[in-house]
Amino acid sequence: MTGMTRQRQPMTIVVTLPCFISDEARRITDFLGSGKADLVHIRKPHAREADVRQLIKSIPPCFRNRLVLHDFFGLAEEMSLYGIHLNSRNPFPPPGWHGSVSRSCHSIDEVALYKPSCDYVSLSPIFDSISKAGYTSAFSIGELRTAVSSGIIDKKVMALGGITFTNMQDVLRLGFGGVMILGAAWQNM
Repeated sequence: MTGMTRQRQPMTIVVTLPCFISDEARRITDFLGSGKADLVHIRKPHAREADVRQLIKSIPPCFRNRLVLHDFFGLAEEMSLYGIHLNSRNPFPPPGWHGSVSRSCHSIDEVALYKPSCDYVSLSPIFDSISKAGYTSAFSIGELRTAVSSGIIDKKVMALGGITFTNMQDVLRLGFGGVMILGAAWQNM
């Protein structure tokens, strides 16, 4: 694994909507070019590989090394992307992968289990989701503080779920290494 040495802390990661949207490549480029995001995760769980490839090709090559894929991991190496994100659909990195590896976690126990083998993990949902109806906060502030004091939540854990550009500082003060913003990133664009 490559580690996060080139990234400043705390990290801000934008996650794409699951569907394709108008002018998406430009919006991704704007997030990366403006400094609003350190990385962009391309998460298109129902897309075809050809459509994901076309989206990536529409992003200037100078920003592709800041993209992370949730599916179609072969494109990550082919197009020199930053990394891959493991999840229930794709739980293992491809053989020979040497880029960044991150993983979705939905419990403190999963963070403790997977964090050692990843460059970073996401923990969700921290707050009620903006983009997923009925996906409500799974952790109390007390549970999160206990996980921080025990060293489970640290700089390798990114908060996800209901995170906005305005409330992200509250989450970072808890001890997370960064935030992943999905729904709020794509509102009012």
